[in-house]
Amino acid sequence: MKGKHKRMQKWLYTLFFLLAGLAGAAEKTLVMAYDADPVSMDPHEQLSGGTLQLSHMIFDPLVRWTKDLDFEGRLAEKWERLDARTMRFHLRKGVTFHSGHPFTATDVKYTCDRLKRSPDFKALFEQVSACRIVDDHTVDLVTAKPYPLLLQMATYLFPLDHRFYAGKDELKKHGDSFASRNASGTGPFTVSERQQGVKVVFDRFPKYWDTRSPGNVDRIVLTPIKEGPTRVAALLSGDVDFIAPVPPNDHDRIKRDPKLNLVTMSGTRVITLQLNQKRRPEFRRVQVRQAIVHAINNDGIVKKIMRGFATTAAQQSPRGYAGHHPGLTPRYDVKKAQALMKEAGYAKGFSCTMIAPNNRYVNDYKIAQAVVSMLAKIKIKVNLKTMPKAQYWPEFDKRSADIQLLGWHSDTEDSANFTEFLCMTKNADSGYGQYNSGNYSSPRVDALIIASHTETDAGKRATLLQEVEKILYDDAAFVPLHWQDLAWAAHKAIDIAPILNVMNVPYLGDLVIRR
Repeated sequence: MKGKHKRMQKWLYTLFFLLAGLAGAAEKTLVMAYDADPVSMDPHEQLSGGTLQLSHMIFDPLVRWTKDLDFEGRLAEKWERLDARTMRFHLRKGVTFHSGHPFTATDVKYTCDRLKRSPDFKALFEQVSACRIVDDHTVDLVTAKPYPLLLQMATYLFPLDHRFYAGKDELKKHGDSFASRNASGTGPFTVSERQQGVKVVFDRFPKYWDTRSPGNVDRIVLTPIKEGPTRVAALLSGDVDFIAPVPPNDHDRIKRDPKLNLVTMSGTRVITLQLNQKRRPEFRRVQVRQAIVHAINNDGIVKKIMRGFATTAAQQSPRGYAGHHPGLTPRYDVKKAQALMKEAGYAKGFSCTMIAPNNRYVNDYKIAQAVVSMLAKIKIKVNLKTMPKAQYWPEFDKRSADIQLLGWHSDTEDSANFTEFLCMTKNADSGYGQYNSGNYSSPRVDALIIASHTETDAGKRATLLQEVEKILYDDAAFVPLHWQDLAWAAHKAIDIAPILNVMNVPYLGDLVIRR
């Protein structure tokens, strides 16, 4: 009888694992690889593409961008202008946070107040003077003056569960805070496992409010693979289903594989170098900054390193943005650069330091290495150090080098956003200049950007922003390199095209796996 019981128990175990295997096979799991994983689960700790990608997975914004750069409601079902300074948002009812708490207007106000004290986001929300609760599912965003970009700001407003964070709401950059390790959002996925630098596992939230979404992915396993060729090899071998970014060198290889799809589009992220005027007296001389701009062959970087998969830049604003100045062109000219160095009194050159990430932007470390070689032609000897993104951002925030590489995409799809963060005079109270590691300062630029915030005439506003670009160009306030194009690749069963956009924020909650 005892042996019979053991045989029965063994049979039940076998049946259990068989059924579990069948259930697992029925689940739709996406195995994907980015060049890096998110540095924090706090959506307000760092204003970066990686943070926004994560936010759209575990949180939901009030509104989000569509593929054609219009707005669609998410946690806000509709909105209306009450007057020049007030926009009312009607919130979706019946939405539940991952914790089980109901979503209400109190969560929106809590989040808005938190954004206004975030070092990285406060400049964006500086114009929002109040978030007023009308009732449980209605809020008014009020600005001090008429503000043309209020709806764009709502794309950053991912409501947090105020009950979940109560008493543990430490907003800390690069710190081990509760919010950096824990999250309760309303988004399509929860984080079930996270090993920094190893993998993040996301599981579908069973009570997700958006039942209209076509998304059928039950689980996502995100693995960071820093090296582009290794990432591509993992896709070709079938170890992963979806990768981003795709190195330009591998585009043709992927196109030739009948099992894979490559999706590309023009990008608006500008890749730049910032010259720290506080650390280096040489960089305070406009002739030296101009010499560096003239010494760097950014068109050559686009052709040779980016394989043409980028657009050479001479300013922040890409074509189509309000501030794009058609009269500004790239300035590569080594002889002029040498003459400028002589004029500035630095014909013999000098030595300086530079840091760059090696897994944040496409070919970032190769770009940095090319810059070192180019600056050697005007006798600037650069000691370059590259590092993974997780280590780079703390060093960037400390302004620990003389030259720092930075890419920036305007998530408001507006020119002012570039300058607010990269070139305005750094101000800890307002948040302006938060990523201005060059410590550039121009009262005229500051005044023009502030004036643009309340200028509702599109033509007049464009004139203000174009003047900003011309001043930055003449001052060589930074070194423009190129606008980085975008590329993703996946197995054909993974229908990535509908969820991709120029913001480089895949809406993975809507992803469909056809297998």
